[in-house]
Amino acid sequence: MRESGAMKEEELKIPDQSVLIIDDEENMRHMLASMLKRDGYVVQTAADGQEGLEKLKAGPFDFVLCDIKMPRMDGMDFLRAARAAAADSTIIMMSAYGTIDLAVEAMKLGAYDFISKPFKSDEVRMAIKKAAERDRLKRENLLLKEQIRRFEERHRFGNLVAKSAAMQKLFALAAKVAQYNTTVLIVGESGTGKELVAQAIHRSGPRQGMPMVPVNCGSIPESLLESELFGHVKGAFTGAERTKKGLFEEADGGTIFLDEIGEMPIALQVKLLRVLQENEIRPVGQSSSSKVDVRVIAATSRNLAQMVAEGSFREDLFYRLNVLTIDLPPLRERGEDIPLLCQHFIAQFNATLQRKVKGIAPAAMAQLLQHRWPGNVRELENVIERAMVLADDDWIKPESFSLGAGNPQKPGDAIFDGFSIKTAQKIMEKEMIVKALKFTHGNRTQAARLLEISHPSLLSKMKAYVIDL
Repeated sequence: MRESGAMKEEELKIPDQSVLIIDDEENMRHMLASMLKRDGYVVQTAADGQEGLEKLKAGPFDFVLCDIKMPRMDGMDFLRAARAAAADSTIIMMSAYGTIDLAVEAMKLGAYDFISKPFKSDEVRMAIKKAAERDRLKRENLLLKEQIRRFEERHRFGNLVAKSAAMQKLFALAAKVAQYNTTVLIVGESGTGKELVAQAIHRSGPRQGMPMVPVNCGSIPESLLESELFGHVKGAFTGAERTKKGLFEEADGGTIFLDEIGEMPIALQVKLLRVLQENEIRPVGQSSSSKVDVRVIAATSRNLAQMVAEGSFREDLFYRLNVLTIDLPPLRERGEDIPLLCQHFIAQFNATLQRKVKGIAPAAMAQLLQHRWPGNVRELENVIERAMVLADDDWIKPESFSLGAGNPQKPGDAIFDGFSIKTAQKIMEKEMIVKALKFTHGNRTQAARLLEISHPSLLSKMKAYVIDL
């Protein structure tokens, strides 16, 4: 035990700082060496620049005191040679022929300071003390940068930033799956960052040097989607004036990201299933198939299992896509990520908007933490951008935010004629369901999450209240 304690003391001991004195005057070398040794420095001396350069290369020194006028190699030539050798010692020049021009030239060559002879011993001590303080600040700055880098590594996956336990677990899972060609299904509400997860998986895996092709299955007309995905030959249909390569072929060797896969028509789901099973595509109007090497990452904000039960999504395709699922939690369930995301967006918009916003005032941050964020991270990003445009100084205040449109109805406002609590409850419940469905553009799974009820419960209430949205 005593040996272990002794080792720890030895490891924690800070080594003495070392100084190399280069001067052709023996008396000057002796005087400086005696003074600095008394101050606790480890000192070596050299009679000219050539000898000093050899000693500098043989062992590192914290500081170098170097005269300018010397035989063989003068101080300026030593300074050039020291920098060419990438020596990181702090060099202080000395001269009895000091001029402003000479001092400026020495600084340009990398000297930290310049002392004119004759000098008092305290001047040398002060110059070294200032240099030591500068070196300490440099080390602390480097340490801080390293700590920031490690923090960002721990809380970043690709362009995603988060520190919540749920997201850290998600990052670890995504990093693992990135190394394999496994098909991945990313689920989560709109605005949670599903495409960013897909990009991070692609860029972290062996296909990172190959293309990643994103496709929004809900934004391409059904009549064109097959041609967009698999291509077509000239004359395959009206308007097909030339042969066109499909997006699967463009992604050959890389990754294709099928966003909003739940919007894909049933007829096309069959052809996608064949691609996943056989790694083959058949362009529209072509009789033969061709092989492709494409990793598929799909994403959806809809409940595919429910769609399978309703008959609007093929069961075999669902199981083929659902090899490994990554479920992105909504922002309201990971409030601890909001301050970190705000820092990230502030840094991003400081660059693009040429602002110098330092952060968010405590009252404004409290407002952000209380908001429900139905639009998730995308909504937060838009809110921060708008606030930075409106901010009058370096800090974002509550008045810069606009969280929610219009004036919500206050509790107690008349919503029906009568006094029945049961009737009022039903009217309010129907209003909330309609509001949620309109906000999610009819997405029942997302509406159920906003209402904090189960999907079957939502369907039952929609039937009872005769809601058809």
